[in-house]
Amino acid sequence: MQSDEFAMDDLDDEKTIQYIRERLPQELKEKFSDDEFYYFLDTIYDYYDKSGILDSNDEYIDIDIEKIAEFVAKEAKKNKIGEYDPQELYFIIEGELAYNGVIDEE
Repeated sequence: MQSDEFAMDDLDDEKTIQYIRERLPQELKEKFSDDEFYYFLDTIYDYYDKSGILDSNDEYIDIDIEKIAEFVAKEAKKNKIGEYDPQELYFIIEGELAYNGVIDEE
């Protein structure tokens, strides 16, 4: 049963990555590998978990995308994944939030 959950999570991550890639500015569409996207998603989810941001019962949640982008960039550097510009990561986080319906698409 647990392997089915992992398969569903992987499929959802693939769909999330595809969604984000389609919405990135042209110069970023091919800049990041799928492995990097998986790392970014894991780190974004890690941020949500550690910050408790999604545990709120409030109807309105204040999400600071820049703060999340800085967290992802800092974690990637600390974990020797690479050095990333938080301004570029902003678009990835924005896409992840839009995919999950947390923010409206523009």
